[in-house]
Amino acid sequence: MLMPKRVKYRKQMRGRMTGTETRGAEIHFGEYALQALEPGWMTQRQIEAARRALVRFMKRKGKVWIRIYPDKPVTQRAAETRMGKGKGAVDHWVAVIRPGRVIFEIAGLDEMTAKEAMRLASHKLALKTKIITRRDLIHAPGTTEALS
Repeated sequence: MLMPKRVKYRKQMRGRMTGTETRGAEIHFGEYALQALEPGWMTQRQIEAARRALVRFMKRKGKVWIRIYPDKPVTQRAAETRMGKGKGAVDHWVAVIRPGRVIFEIAGLDEMTAKEAMRLASHKLALKTKIITRRDLIHAPGTTEALS
């Protein structure tokens, strides 16, 4: 499972997920990508389940890039515990996802196989997503990327 080896602070506050993603919103490595359309937390188990569905359908062809990492600790109190006595222990780790964030990228496959693999992976996630291609980004009106 994905989780940090060590962190500076054991526990974090929940935070806010307002706005859209600005940094991880473009395709950098592959030809096809899965992009989030709504904000949310993605657990390490969801990421691994989606990755397995993707790789299984690809049948050892192509390459996969995971563009997110669960680095936020989520704490949980023990069941049937009274209020008070501090914050609970770290239960699992999540990645904070904002709309526009690229979650997975793949390359080295034909379009039909790549889109079907991405569709299967998207069913494992708790967020609404869409499949984008590098071609769509280059030929979209109003983009500043040069045609290559």
